[in-house]
Amino acid sequence: MLKSFVIRAGRFTAAQRRAYDSLAGQFILPLGQEQEEEQADFENIFGNKNHVTLEIGFGMGIATAEIAQANPGKNYLGIEVHRPGIGRLLWEIEKRSLSNIRIIERDAAQVMEKVIPSGSLEALHIFFPDPWPKKRHHKRRLIQRPFTEILAQKLRPGGYLYMVTDWEDYGNHALAELCATAGLRNAYEGFALPQPWRPQTKFEQKGLKMNLAVKELYFEKPHSPECL
Repeated sequence: MLKSFVIRAGRFTAAQRRAYDSLAGQFILPLGQEQEEEQADFENIFGNKNHVTLEIGFGMGIATAEIAQANPGKNYLGIEVHRPGIGRLLWEIEKRSLSNIRIIERDAAQVMEKVIPSGSLEALHIFFPDPWPKKRHHKRRLIQRPFTEILAQKLRPGGYLYMVTDWEDYGNHALAELCATAGLRNAYEGFALPQPWRPQTKFEQKGLKMNLAVKELYFEKPHSPECL
């Protein structure tokens, strides 16, 4: 099975640890365990029938919180394994009094395959995934087939997949893989225009100062197969 991450050491601040310890039970879902096959029931999880956006690898979660705060009528599910980042997002949830975010602390590949129901997502956000720059590691890149085919299956008709990377080679690779993925259609001729509602992260701003080219990809799942 594709492993979509490598756990890196990071400083767990006192505030992040406090947020994790006090809020994990409320906002982190007990889903994705290897021994469990339970699929997510979003209406039960969020207490409403609002559309769900899933973000794979939200990092420190600040952009996630900003997007969720700007869209209180939508639900947001974040998948992350970096515990300091989870703690920071939980801190943001508490600070902003957000009720429309939940978290799964598991490997995204396993969660997408076993936990997320087909046709259940309005959107998939994948912002600055690990580019695995060494050629021998390219097979570990998240955005490639057959995993992109699983992602397409999880989107509802009319839903979208939005990926952003500052690694040009990965952007070109992902564009080719998504174009070849059944069930998805590029909303642009090639790379997408920046979506005005997506906040810039500190990570992204640092890359821009280093003159890294940010590549954006925006693919839709048409309502009918004839539109492909």
